[in-house]
Amino acid sequence: MSVILETQNLRREFGALVAVDDVSMEIEEGSLHSIIGPNGAGKTTFFNLVSGTLKPTAGRVLYKGEDITQLPMHRTIHKGIGRSFQITNIFPNLTVFENVRLACQALGSDSFRVFRSHLKSTAYLERAEEVLAEVGLSDRALTLARTLPHGDQRKLELGMILAPDPDVLMLDEPTAGMAAEQVPELMELVQSIQEAGDKTVVLVEHNMNVVMSVSDRITVMHQGARLAEGAPAEISADERVQTAYLGALYEDRGGS
Repeated sequence: MSVILETQNLRREFGALVAVDDVSMEIEEGSLHSIIGPNGAGKTTFFNLVSGTLKPTAGRVLYKGEDITQLPMHRTIHKGIGRSFQITNIFPNLTVFENVRLACQALGSDSFRVFRSHLKSTAYLERAEEVLAEVGLSDRALTLARTLPHGDQRKLELGMILAPDPDVLMLDEPTAGMAAEQVPELMELVQSIQEAGDKTVVLVEHNMNVVMSVSDRITVMHQGARLAEGAPAEISADERVQTAYLGALYEDRGGS
């Protein structure tokens, strides 16, 4: 299996604070790779560096072998990296369909042109319908986004990320704020999307039951550095993880 996303000695400083400390990581194409660690471990900062939201102090980010370290987020999206945030990022006063259609249009190659051909407009509408079917929201297409239950808002956000058909989905705490009974459904959806589209999923998640059940590989971060990496069984058996983090991670319900 080939490497689709790689970081080399990635580092980010905020004054005297080192948020990400010399992190090298390889994400295999088609895998579901989770990144875990307690609050302050540097997980979300790492996500921000990879997705182009932040620039590193040192190190490189490679996507399909290309150096994308200095690209802003809107450029990494066009390259094929879709990214979610901890806080649901939707247009609350638009319908579910309009949210996804706008995502399709905004991420299209002609997104800044005022006049678009009828064929392209039709293509956006068709793509929006496909995405809504993919995330199970076709029957909610005309519903205002703000009226959706939180779990369905997360599905909608996933649909907006899927709009340009990215190869990599970077999901930052997708189950945050969800009722426990909604979590399995969302994660099953993520897995089905990954498998059906040969997509790579990079997941930051605090729910250890989720992480252990869905991940092909897990990286554990601590104080900005990489502590351990391996298959779920290896991480569960790692004494460093058990001693320092596993208990805290089960209790951790905060940010990153």
